[in-house]
Amino acid sequence: MDILSLFVIVPIITVIALGFSKGLKQSRIVALAGMLVQLGMSINLIFAYLKERAVNDDIMVFVKDIMWFEQFNIHYSVGVDAISVVMIALTAVIVVAGIFISWMVDDLPKEFFISLIILSTGVFGFFISLDLFTMFVFYEIAVIPMYLLIGIWGSGPRENSAMKLTLMLMGASAVLSVGIFGIYFNSNIGTDGPLTFNILEIAQVNIPEAAQNLFFPMVFIGFATLGALFPFHTWSPSGHASAPTAVSMLHAGVLMKLGGYGVFRVAMYLLPIGAINWSDFFLVLASIGVVYGALGAIMQKDLKYINAYASVSHLGLVLFALLMFNKTAWNGAIIQSLSHGLLTAMFFALIGMVYGRTHTRDVAKLGGIMKVLPFIGAIYVITGLAYLGLPGFSGFVAEMNIFVGSFQHDDTFHRILTILAVSSIVVTAVYILRMVGKIMMGPLSNPEYANLPKATWYEKVGLVMLLIPVVIIGVMPFGLGEMLKESIEPFLERLL
Repeated sequence: MDILSLFVIVPIITVIALGFSKGLKQSRIVALAGMLVQLGMSINLIFAYLKERAVNDDIMVFVKDIMWFEQFNIHYSVGVDAISVVMIALTAVIVVAGIFISWMVDDLPKEFFISLIILSTGVFGFFISLDLFTMFVFYEIAVIPMYLLIGIWGSGPRENSAMKLTLMLMGASAVLSVGIFGIYFNSNIGTDGPLTFNILEIAQVNIPEAAQNLFFPMVFIGFATLGALFPFHTWSPSGHASAPTAVSMLHAGVLMKLGGYGVFRVAMYLLPIGAINWSDFFLVLASIGVVYGALGAIMQKDLKYINAYASVSHLGLVLFALLMFNKTAWNGAIIQSLSHGLLTAMFFALIGMVYGRTHTRDVAKLGGIMKVLPFIGAIYVITGLAYLGLPGFSGFVAEMNIFVGSFQHDDTFHRILTILAVSSIVVTAVYILRMVGKIMMGPLSNPEYANLPKATWYEKVGLVMLLIPVVIIGVMPFGLGEMLKESIEPFLERLL
C-alpha cells in the first residue's frame, strides 16, 4: 500500500468502525483514534518527504498511478510536493482539534463524526490527487457533507444557510467542471497521445491561448468561490454563523483552502497564458475582497460573523498573492493558507466555548470574561494578536511575504493595489483589538457569568494543538520557506 492512499483508506476505515459504535463515548473514541492515526501519518509524511526530496528532484514524489476508467483515460493518480504535504498536515491537526472541541456533542454523535470524517476524506484525497477527474470527485466529497453538518447540527437559520452554501458551491462546481473538461479536451494538442486528466502530463502540452482565455476564468471562479472570492463570497458568513463549532473550524480552516490550492495547482499551472491575461481583472476582485472583508468584520456584532468576514479578507490575501506571480508572494500565499487555517479554527473554537457557557455571541452582551475564564481569555488574546500580524506568530510571516512580494512589481497598478491591501491591516487591528478588549477585559458585564465553568481538558488540548504550529511558523519560518521554495519554482517557471 502506498503511503498516500492511506490518507483516504484510514478515514474510510474509521467511518466503517463508527458505523458499529454505540453512544457518544464509543463514537468519540473511535473518531479520535482514527484521526490521531491520520495525524501521526501526516507527521511521518513530512519526514518521509524531506528524506525522499533529498534524492528525488521530480515535481511530485510518492507518485502512484492506477487505471480507473480506461474509456476516458481516468486514473487514480496521486503524488505530493511540499505544498500538498503541509496542507495535509494542516488538515490533520484541525480535524483532531475539532474532535476534541466536539467531545461532548450529544445530538446524533455517531452521525456527526461520520459526516465530519467523510468531509476530511474528501479534503485529504483532494490534496494528494494528480488526476483532475479524481481531484474533482474528492472536491465534491468534501463539499457535500457540509449541507448535513450545518442543516442538522447547526443553529439559527441553519437550513437556509446550509442550502445557500450548497447551491453556491454546487454552482461553482458546475462552472469548474466545464473548465476541467475544457482542459481535458485540449490535453493532447500537438501530441499523438490520448486525452488525459493527468496534471503532470497536461503541463507538457501547450494549450492554445484562445482555449486558455476561455477556460481559465471558469476554473479560477470554480475554485476561488470556495476561497471566498468577491463577489462570490456571500455563502461563507451565513454558513459560518450557522455551523456548529467543529464544522466552522473545518469549514474555514480546511475546506476553504481547497479554493486557493486548486487555483494554484490547476488554473495557474495548466493555463498560464490565461492566468496572465486574466490576472489584472481577478486581482482587482481579490483586492476588493481583502478590504471589503475587513470592513465587513468591523461592522459586525456577532462573534461568528466577525470571524467569517475576517476570513473573507484573509483568504482574499491568498488569491491576491497568487495573482502577483512571484516567488515571495506565492510563498506568503501558502503560509497564509496555513496561518489562517490554524488561527481561524482557534477563533471559532474559542467562540464556541464562550457561546456554550454564556449562550450569546453578541459582543455588546459580553465583557470581563477573562476574569472567570482565564485560560480561554489568554488564548483569545494570543489568537487575536496573532491574527492581526504580531511578529512571532505565523500571521506576520505570511503577510510580510505577501506584501513584500507584491510590492516588488514596479508598476503603478500593482503598487496601488498592494497599498490598498496593506490598509486592511489597520482595519483588522481595529476590529480584533476592539473585540478582544470588549469581551475579555474590563468589568464582568453580567453577574450570571461569575460562575461559568472553566475550560475542560479536551478544550485545552484542542486549543494548544492549534497554537503550537502558529508559534513554530512564526519563530522558525525559514525551514518552511525553504521547503516550499522547491515546490513553487516549477510552477513559477510556467508563468515567467
